[in-house]
Amino acid sequence: MNQATVIPLRGLNGKPSAEALATLDRNWRPRYLLLAPHRLGFFLAMLVLVAAGTWWALVQFDRMTATLDLSYVLSPSLVHGAVMTFGFIPLFFSGFLFTAGPKWLAVRPHETGRLLTPMLLQATGWLVWLAAAHFNAGVAIAALSLAWLGLTWMTLMFWQLIRRSRMTDRVHALTIGAGCIVGCLSLAGLVLGLSFNAFTVALACLLSGLWGFVLVVYVSVAHRMIPFFTSSAVPALDAWRPFWVLWLMLGVAAFEVAAAWVTFGGPLTGFSGTAWTLSRGIFELVAGGLLLWLALAWGLVKSLKNRLLAMLHIGFLWLGLALTLGGVAQLLGWVQGAPVLSLGALHALTMGCLASLMLAMVTRVSCGHSGRALVADGIVWSLFWLLQAATLMRIAGAMQSIFAGWLLLAAALLWAAIMAVWGLRLGGWYGRLRADGRAG
Repeated sequence: MNQATVIPLRGLNGKPSAEALATLDRNWRPRYLLLAPHRLGFFLAMLVLVAAGTWWALVQFDRMTATLDLSYVLSPSLVHGAVMTFGFIPLFFSGFLFTAGPKWLAVRPHETGRLLTPMLLQATGWLVWLAAAHFNAGVAIAALSLAWLGLTWMTLMFWQLIRRSRMTDRVHALTIGAGCIVGCLSLAGLVLGLSFNAFTVALACLLSGLWGFVLVVYVSVAHRMIPFFTSSAVPALDAWRPFWVLWLMLGVAAFEVAAAWVTFGGPLTGFSGTAWTLSRGIFELVAGGLLLWLALAWGLVKSLKNRLLAMLHIGFLWLGLALTLGGVAQLLGWVQGAPVLSLGALHALTMGCLASLMLAMVTRVSCGHSGRALVADGIVWSLFWLLQAATLMRIAGAMQSIFAGWLLLAAALLWAAIMAVWGLRLGGWYGRLRADGRAG
């Protein structure tokens, strides 16, 4: 069924008539995933997200109970970090960038069918990666290479859009494109690090991808979209987004990439020491304070009246909190001579900031492109606050206590449940025609 037969009649206002809406195919069909890039990208991202969350919950359950007696050929923490950084998030990126990117750049979009192969390469690679981590390191690395191929292909296709554009303002697209290149290089470094058993280099590449790729894309989109969404929903606020704010956030990302190589391996390792720990702690405290101020300047308080908008602002607030917590952790480590709370700060970033923004942005795009109201209903709002609870449990689990293992298990189980409910719900939308009968 094509869209010409799905929507045969139009009302006087140009919208599908009641008769046309009555003829809509309400069934879930795989071919409808190819109607728009966000459908395909988001659906595959949900598959990887739910699989990764379920897998990690089982790993944590087995660690605490030894019930499953799982065996590993790769460090489960490294496997977890890789899929959480390079797995589902780039697939969400692809769905968003190939939907919104052509509009930003005023160019013809790619046909969704052209995106199928690179997206399937990524999704397949990450699902095999999770399974192979238990039985064969070579297969796992091959799966990682498959995911790298898909990411690189996706990056080249996005750069094709940038090169075709004649828009004078391409700053956000260019920073996103540069971030994607960093992501390709970081994932390639992870593959090589694992291939040659250089695990500290592999970890540095993993963190480089998190800060230099994932966060760069996030803050570029946030700088462009959060002020716009806020001014649309709260007319009293202007869309204030000076470029120095973007340069600040990109500078923080670049600093953290360098910090990964100072701490875990590579040519900058020799600079590590007490002076470095003190300097890093001060930098992160200052940067975190500036970003907390920015969250307020962007209308955090006024956004709380609108659930979907509040989710975006609270997610961005976590970026400042994560850096502040990271600075405190570095200074405590400087005083005590050993790392303190570093994983707590990391998860304040990944679960608090990145996952909250993911939940908000993907929900907003999915609602808008499925013909539904741009609102966070009771289900989404509840999932969002459960995510905040899971984040706090994971941060608490980073502290040394007799409850740490159980807190990690509780956070992993709650995360898996949240993402399963969210993924099943939205996944049901992507394979169905729009509720309003329109194209897309």
